[in-house]
Amino acid sequence: MKEVEVSKAWFRERSELGVSAVLVGLGALVLVDAVRIHTDFTQRGPVGPKAVPIAVGVGLLVVAALLARDVLRGGRGEAEGGEDVDLDAPADWRTVLMLCGAFLANAALIGVVGFPISGAIMFWGAAYALGSRHFTRDPLIAAGLSVGTYLVFNNLLGVPLPGGPLVGVL
Repeated sequence: MKEVEVSKAWFRERSELGVSAVLVGLGALVLVDAVRIHTDFTQRGPVGPKAVPIAVGVGLLVVAALLARDVLRGGRGEAEGGEDVDLDAPADWRTVLMLCGAFLANAALIGVVGFPISGAIMFWGAAYALGSRHFTRDPLIAAGLSVGTYLVFNNLLGVPLPGGPLVGVL
């Protein structure tokens, strides 16, 4: 019985090993998926589609190994002390639900009205959920952010986003 208690105490003192294990799992998953990427198309440039996922997977494994080594050598993460947060206060579920609503509205509307309009609704909804009550400024900023994001992705980066009724205007 005492052996089990010692084992639990050992793991409790080194709980960061759990984070390391999660990083190993994620790194392995990313590497397995990266290796399974098919490259049946003509590659443009020296870097193929496997390069970034393999780099991310290897990076996750390296960070996991360094964290595990640090923890096993006695290293411990510092307790969070810089935040001015009342840990006894209840969660603000109203804000969380309004943010979820803004993101779900974007997901539901993007195919119907296009990214510029659905993105503006999402940006304005997120600002409102987080406490901003400037009813003339916020929609203008949201529209500017949404249109700007659309133009950057669609026109500069070549990532097509649904334009909706504004596709001919933008």
